[in-house]
Amino acid sequence: MPELRKDPVANRWVIISSERAQRPHAFVTPKIEKKVSFCPFDYGNEHITPNEILAVRPAGTPKNTPNWTLRVVPNKFPALRIEGDLNREGEGVYDKMNGIGAHEVIIETPNHDETLANLEVSKFKDVLWAYRERMVDLKKDIRFKYVLVFKNHGDQAGASLPHSHSQLIALPIVPKRVLEEIESCSRYYNFKERCLICDIVRQEIQQGVRVVAENKDYLAFCPYAPRFPFEVWLLPKKHESCYEKINDASLENLASIFKHVLQRLDVVLEEPPYNFVLHTAPFTEIHSAYYHWHFEIIPKLTKVAGFEWGSGFYINPTPPEESAKYLREI
Repeated sequence: MPELRKDPVANRWVIISSERAQRPHAFVTPKIEKKVSFCPFDYGNEHITPNEILAVRPAGTPKNTPNWTLRVVPNKFPALRIEGDLNREGEGVYDKMNGIGAHEVIIETPNHDETLANLEVSKFKDVLWAYRERMVDLKKDIRFKYVLVFKNHGDQAGASLPHSHSQLIALPIVPKRVLEEIESCSRYYNFKERCLICDIVRQEIQQGVRVVAENKDYLAFCPYAPRFPFEVWLLPKKHESCYEKINDASLENLASIFKHVLQRLDVVLEEPPYNFVLHTAPFTEIHSAYYHWHFEIIPKLTKVAGFEWGSGFYINPTPPEESAKYLREI
């Protein structure tokens, strides 16, 4: 029997249509080999990219040269431009501003064929560290209210280059989906004086049926009302609203469980394309009591079509309990 489930964080309804499909093999997509004759992210091509903003390399090594294990560079084709003023203005009933922001690429490894799931934990930790460092730096720019970190892995997930990389965009506004989560969490906090996501963490650990993995600091689970099959959320067990405040000791545990989840997705779904996004509190501190940062990992297994766009509902053919069971037991 299909179910309607409500996501209490995003205040969004989802249809779990379990009669359509359940097993992982139903979602496996054929791999399309792309021959890349030249990749600007490869080791030795540092002169091709824009000048690096941040890098992990031996002390004293010149910028924009080899001997690096991670680089952050401006996107060569940015969605937003860092130069200029916002110039907010109205045009009748409409509002507009200049497309001011920052768009950066985190090149996660110098090796063209290495994936994030295959990185050593220490190298994965460097990627997560780079997210934090860039957010801390961009937070100093008073034009920006939010930084969205995201990864497109695989052609079907929107990756323009196969070389493993993620991106971040600093924005002068807070994204609508983040605002929706904040509003839901705020209403819950005002009523119960507790963080909604902290309560979800406690309940998921207690019930266990949707848990994929956990360690001392972090929990990975399939959310109760997932939009997509095998969607996984990864978040701190203790209340933390701002990702940029994460400490170095905690980063290693985050890298370990994150790698663990991506490896399990690769095994169960035969290396699927996927996206992940980091949702964290905006740069103001007013959300700290009731908002809780988290990564959302979304394998690209189904298509969003007319019904979803027209209604706002998502149809998910696999219950999260089944997804978690496959990922947990592999």
